[in-house]
Amino acid sequence: MDENILKKIKALPPLDDTVLKIQRICVDKNSSLSDLVQVVESDPMLTANILKSSNSPLYGFSRKIKNIAHAVSLFGMATVRGFALSSAIKQNIKINLEPYNINNNIFLDISTLQSMFMFKWYSKVDKSLLDILQPASFMMEVGKIIIAHELIERRKEQAFQEALLNVTTLDALDALEKEYVGFSNEEITAKIFEQWNLESELVEAIQYSRTPEKAPEHIKVCARALHVVQTAVNIFAQLSDASIQNALVLLEEYRLQKEPFLETYEQFIQ
Repeated sequence: MDENILKKIKALPPLDDTVLKIQRICVDKNSSLSDLVQVVESDPMLTANILKSSNSPLYGFSRKIKNIAHAVSLFGMATVRGFALSSAIKQNIKINLEPYNINNNIFLDISTLQSMFMFKWYSKVDKSLLDILQPASFMMEVGKIIIAHELIERRKEQAFQEALLNVTTLDALDALEKEYVGFSNEEITAKIFEQWNLESELVEAIQYSRTPEKAPEHIKVCARALHVVQTAVNIFAQLSDASIQNALVLLEEYRLQKEPFLETYEQFIQ
C-alpha cells in the first residue's frame, strides 16, 4: 500500500474517550442499554449528531426521536455504535467527495441507507450478527473519503471524474481506485479500523466485503451480507431495479434466503 496513504491513516487522531467507552460497552455482554445512554448523553456534540442521524427521513419514523434513550431503544447498541463511529469520521477527516461526482450529503445518505437496509434485513435473518454488520455497513464507504483527498492532493480528481463516467460496476470502480491511488475503498477502510483498534471481525468483514470467498470461514457470512447490501445500495444506484436484481443474483450464489431481503426492499419502496 502507498506509503503516503499509510502515513495519512496513521496520522488520524485516535477515537475520543466517549467513542472508546461506547466501543467497550458494545462489546461487553454484561453492559446494558442504560450504560450506553449514560455515556452518549455525557457528550452533547455526539448526542446532537446521533439525534440528527436517527431522525433522517430514510428511517421513516412517524414521530421525531427527541432523546438518546429513545434512539437506543429503537435501534439498539450496534446501530448507535455505528452513529458514533460515523460522527468520529466526520470530526476527524475533511469530507470532499467531488472526485466521485457526488456531494457530501448524498454520500452520507448512501451510508445511512446501507446501514438501515442492513438493520431491517438482518433483524429478520440473524440479529446476533448486527453487532458486526451494523457498524460495518454504516462505515464501509469511508475509504472513499481518503481516496478523494488523495486524488485532490495529487491533482488527479478531474481525470478520475472523467474515467468514472465510464464505470458502472463495483468491480470496475475497485479497479479504477487501484489504478489511480493503489488501493480500493475496502482496503483503506479496513486499515482505518485497524488504526482505531476495532475488533478483528469488524476489520475483516470490511476487508473481504468485495471478495467474500477469500474471507476466513467465520467472517464469510458477514462479508457476504455486506457485499449484497453494497450491491443494492452504492454510488451508482440506490435500490434501483438493476441493483436489486444484481443483489438477488448474489443471494442465490451465497445460498441466502431471498424472502427476508425482498420483504426489506418492499419496506423501502412503499
